[in-house]
Formats: sequence, structure tokens, C-alpha cells
Amino acid sequence: MDYKQMTPPCGIDCFNCPVYLANDNELLKNELAKRLNLPPDRVVCKGCRNHNGKIPLINMTEPCKVYECTEKKGLQFCFECTDFPCDYLNPIADNASQAPHNIKVYNLCLIKKMGLEAWAETKAKSVRDTYFNRKFPRPVSKGV
Repeated sequence: MDYKQMTPPCGIDCFNCPVYLANDNELLKNELAKRLNLPPDRVVCKGCRNHNGKIPLINMTEPCKVYECTEKKGLQFCFECTDFPCDYLNPIADNASQAPHNIKVYNLCLIKKMGLEAWAETKAKSVRDTYFNRKFPRPVSKGV
């Protein structure tokens, strides 16, 4: 797996996305097509970098602003920027339960700290699973 190619500049783990996983799984593709009310041939995504910042599934005609910004600045990931984090990485409120965009900054910090390969192989899936399925653990108070 080429984790760099499958992790966009914003830090979303495309390689764990159900739509990406459906590229090689017809049952999943058909299930997602039903859920999204789309024909199965439209349920395709090979990751932001492979689509030059435009995701065909959601009919993007212009590249994502994060993708455009990092391309213009010659950066691989947003955490490399002196302006990190910036407004392009704002969390989203609508569809937050379906979209992993609110974990971008956390993932980017983990990638910077752990390295891309270690994050992708040991942490990315658990972050996504926690976001969609469980509550994040709260730190234990040291008593103030």
C-alpha cells in the first residue's frame, strides 16, 4: 500500500474509507450504492491525490482547497506548513457522523509525531473506528 498516495494532505485515511475499500469489493460497492442512492459504477474513489484533489463521487469540479494550497506551497502534508493548523482544516458540523473530516488535525499531528507508515499501520484505523463507533477516552484529572 502506498500510504502517501492514499493519505491526502489533510490527513484523512483514505485507505480505510468504505468507498475506497469498495473498489475491490462488489458486495460493499452495491451496499454503498444503495445507501447513497447511486449506481454502483459511481461508488468509486481512489483517494484525493489520485483524483488531483477532486472526488468524482461527490461531483467535485474544482480541487479541494486544502489540496490546492499544499500543491501551491509544494507541501506533502498540512503539518509541514508554517500556518498549520489553518481555516482550511476546520471541523465540519453537517454530516460529521458520516464524514471523517473532523479527525484531520488529530491525524496530521499523529503523522508528524509517528511518521506516515507507523501511523497508517498502527493508529489510523483505531482513530477512525473511535470517531465513528466509540467515545474518545477522557484524560484523568490530576486534581487542581
